[in-house]
Amino acid sequence: MKKNNTTHVMAGVLMVIFVMAFLLVTGRFLYIQASGVVDGVSLDEWAKEVRTTSYKLESERGKIYDKNGMTLAYDMPTFRMYAIVDEKFSEGLEEDYHVTDPVNTAESLASILDADKEYILNQINQGIENDKSQVEFGTIGKGIPLQVKDEIEAMKLPGIKFIKENIRYYPNGEFASHIIGFAQKKDIETENGEIQEIIGITGIEHEMNDLLKGEDGFISYQRDIYNKKLLHPDEILNTPDNGEDVYLTIDQKIQTVLEDVLTQVDEKYKPERMTAIVMDPKTGEIVAMSNRPSYNPNNPENVQNWYNDAISAPFEPGSTVKMFTWAAAIEAGVYDGQEGFMSGSYQIQENIRPINDFNYGRGWGIISYDEGFARSSNVAAGKLVWEKLGPDRFLEYLHAFDFDKSTGIDLPGEIPGEILYNYPAEKLTTAFGQGSTASPIQMMKAATAIANDGKMLKPYIIDRIVDSDTGKVIEKNKPEVVGEPISKETAIQVRKLLVDGVQSEYATGKRFNLDDYSVGGKTGTSQIPDPEGGYLEGRENYVFSFLGMAPADNPELMMYVSVKQPTLEFETGLEPGSAPVAFIFNNVMENALHYLNIVPDKGEYEEVTTYEIPNFIDKSTESAQEFLKEHHANYSIVGDGAKIIAMSAEVGEKVLPNEKVILITDNPTMPNVIDWSLRDVTKLSSMLNLKLEAIGSGYVVSQSIEEGTALSKGSYLGIELKTPEEMQETQSNEQEEDTEEFFE
Repeated sequence: MKKNNTTHVMAGVLMVIFVMAFLLVTGRFLYIQASGVVDGVSLDEWAKEVRTTSYKLESERGKIYDKNGMTLAYDMPTFRMYAIVDEKFSEGLEEDYHVTDPVNTAESLASILDADKEYILNQINQGIENDKSQVEFGTIGKGIPLQVKDEIEAMKLPGIKFIKENIRYYPNGEFASHIIGFAQKKDIETENGEIQEIIGITGIEHEMNDLLKGEDGFISYQRDIYNKKLLHPDEILNTPDNGEDVYLTIDQKIQTVLEDVLTQVDEKYKPERMTAIVMDPKTGEIVAMSNRPSYNPNNPENVQNWYNDAISAPFEPGSTVKMFTWAAAIEAGVYDGQEGFMSGSYQIQENIRPINDFNYGRGWGIISYDEGFARSSNVAAGKLVWEKLGPDRFLEYLHAFDFDKSTGIDLPGEIPGEILYNYPAEKLTTAFGQGSTASPIQMMKAATAIANDGKMLKPYIIDRIVDSDTGKVIEKNKPEVVGEPISKETAIQVRKLLVDGVQSEYATGKRFNLDDYSVGGKTGTSQIPDPEGGYLEGRENYVFSFLGMAPADNPELMMYVSVKQPTLEFETGLEPGSAPVAFIFNNVMENALHYLNIVPDKGEYEEVTTYEIPNFIDKSTESAQEFLKEHHANYSIVGDGAKIIAMSAEVGEKVLPNEKVILITDNPTMPNVIDWSLRDVTKLSSMLNLKLEAIGSGYVVSQSIEEGTALSKGSYLGIELKTPEEMQETQSNEQEEDTEEFFE
């Protein structure tokens, strides 16, 4: 009986505990149901967050074009490949969504990607064994071009997926690299965590980064555990805002000529530095600009020179400054060109070192100031400043020509020169470009006053900014007169002196005569400061330069060239430092003036004709060939396919007849590239995704892939190039050997 009572008591206690627990749990459920909150977390929001997936919609960075619409920089779509390896993603689907046959998948991918089959297979199997939902493939799965992606998708391999990733691409390699600069993906900290964004590092990419970069959008929707949209997904779409397009003032044709000529001089003379600027003196537009050393913005590694020397490397310019010294004297009314002076040596005070003319102070006896300019007499310059103008008045003209300030060109990193004008010796040497410094762009800006009848123009390199979506011009640069340091009459008189500096019998600039156009200009041979004091000595330790304009009477183009410490020919002892400078100036200016259809003021005039490139994509190879033949084009059709799938020129681009156009057919094979330029082979390798290795410079003399060989992505192409001089020398040597064999 006692036991029975105990049992009843315990049962009652347990019943009470059970009822309390039930009420507690029930109350908790009722509270959760009523409030929808657990531990301060809203269940509705939590469920929505779990069901909701979102993706970033990448914006496109604005393109950079030349003045005529040639693409210089753009976002190239590439793809990152991954594989779904969890079979649950295929449940309830008619087609498999995951990798069902790892071996076949690995073999198929390896054949297209030119990769190791075992590596791909191992990645897939490891993902399956470790219960991963998806796997990636390292470097071989990144940066996949659209064409290769399409080939893989055509194989319909289950589970192989792609994510689009843009990279910044520069189709012309080293072309205008210091102007365009480059942009790369960088990790950026935001309120929502770290993201990757393409950021401009140098050049226009950096200067115009805020305009070029777009704003990414996103898409979000609710989905099930298999990542499939629900019937009512509550989709939110925020479209991306693409960046604006920037059009430069540079002309791709003239820039190409400049780049090629600089490369030739670089190979032959191996100078320490080179800079060249081509400008329209009537507007201030930079038509072309380049430096050596340069770099490839697609692969900015081991760069020898990040700086744009044309705007960032002021130096003692030498005798090119004399055009401004003479201009100041003429404008001040103290100049008599026929007045004689004793050349050779000039000393203003006993305790100040005398200045000498460049022929070791021998001079040419008593000559006129006009002849002194043509002969580039330091003594004439010194006398004009010290005896005619007076140093203080000359300084006023230096300020009027803006040698004391930046030009304001729309490029980052400009560093102006400095007028060194504290002591009598400094005031004297500034007259002929020594001691004081100036940058090449400062020299060009000041020279616009001489070329443009006294009006000095601000140099600029951005032509216009265009809305990439609508094509509407947002901003347009216009010529800006920033000073008038001399009168029209003075400018005309100085231009006549510049012509004498090139064409007279005693001119130092005779090498700069063009065949079809009169040239006015001034040479410069500037000393290089020695870090240990004084100046470097030796025949090659100078910066050789020239600032010229043509046609001389009414300049349409103006060009500055400087070559620092070239390796000159010593065997004969006759090659002057102006030789590499003249080679650059003469080739670029003659070709540029003809290309722009500027009427020559000497020689016969032949108008340069161009033709416009139509859209050849998906057109028959036969029709494309007929068009190119009809326009007497220089072209190469790659392969024997029936239709065209890629072309080297932009649709609507105006092309010179001698400029090579490359068309890729749907069955590409290796063409014969003998006698091609490096630039054309580089275009070909880029279009076909070949790994190019080039030895030498000039034109191709041998190729590693035989003509007619089928091509695949990543194939190695080695080429050897030689300059015309090297080929002629080789031919002469072979003829000598043949002659020797004949007589033996």
